[in-house]
Amino acid sequence: MKLKLILAITAMLAFGAAQAKLAPPSDEAKAKAAEAKEKTDHGGKVAAYKLCLSQNRTAERYMKEHGKKGAAPPACQDPGPFKPSAGAPAQAAAPAAPAMKK
Repeated sequence: MKLKLILAITAMLAFGAAQAKLAPPSDEAKAKAAEAKEKTDHGGKVAAYKLCLSQNRTAERYMKEHGKKGAAPPACQDPGPFKPSAGAPAQAAAPAAPAMKK
């Protein structure tokens, strides 16, 4: 019991020391982290949409095969393509290639 307590306290102290030595993230790193979080959230919405479609197909097939009539399954909402938030800085567009001379 004492060994577990000592190990837990040691781990907390080591973690605290490591946290104190880390530099705060830059604005660019914060923006990238925010965009990554948005992409992850959107991926979750897409996964939920695909699951909803699959469940609806399964329910419709079950009702058709068993001759049962039930309430129509709820409509699934498509989250659409990923769009970064307006607050995030837009990435610089690649410069246009110069026109070729003949």
